[in-house]
Amino acid sequence: MAVSPALLAQQLSDRKAAGEKLAVLTAYDYPTARLLDEAGVDLILVGDSLGMVVLGMPDTTGVTMQMMLHHAAAVRRGVQRATIIVDLPSGSYGMPDMAVHNARRLVEAGADAVKLEGGVDVADQVRAITQAGIAYIGHIGMLPQSVKHEGGYKKKGKTDDDANRLLADARALEEAGAAGIVLESMVPEVAERISKAIQIPTIGIGAGPNCDGQVLVTPDLLGAFPWFKPPFATALANEAMETTRAAREWIAGVKGA
Repeated sequence: MAVSPALLAQQLSDRKAAGEKLAVLTAYDYPTARLLDEAGVDLILVGDSLGMVVLGMPDTTGVTMQMMLHHAAAVRRGVQRATIIVDLPSGSYGMPDMAVHNARRLVEAGADAVKLEGGVDVADQVRAITQAGIAYIGHIGMLPQSVKHEGGYKKKGKTDDDANRLLADARALEEAGAAGIVLESMVPEVAERISKAIQIPTIGIGAGPNCDGQVLVTPDLLGAFPWFKPPFATALANEAMETTRAAREWIAGVKGA
């Protein structure tokens, strides 16, 4: 049973008030989810980033609800304690009733909360989701699902107008019942300003160190996806090199037998 919007919002707000930083990582399968849960991560995000780092897509826009349901169920099987957030994929929340319908499907698959991209423009969808008893995490700043419309991945908050729009987005999501908000690829000073202006926690990715928590795509942390390295991500392992080394060692053993 997913946590209620009010309960998750209270839990996360209490952590923010206590100055406790939130550690958030992505997972797309059972073993990764179980390992992260046992390591003590606070929240696990089943992100539509799986389109790129698992399925080899050029961006997230081709990810479907069926894909998200499949991976959410796998992650759910591996998690005992962390809160699981699952992305609503592109095209799945155009209207409030559609957003609620698909959010419920993700909850049935194992989500404790759902996430969708946007601010003021999706406030009606967010309100419908939270009023339906489903917890919600926001996502503003750079929106990967809008990459084709915007013509690439661009840093947000560079002008005063843009910064004010981002703050309005954050306040609209908080008012609509969001329990927290991801701030992606944003000028650090703007992210800090937003973090101080709202009561719910902010979770940064490429938005500087002064958010209330940080999220990272786990393959970036593990060095498991060497073909693209975000400038803000520091790998603490080199899984790609180890995989290649082990495979070559095994291949040599087989061919030398």
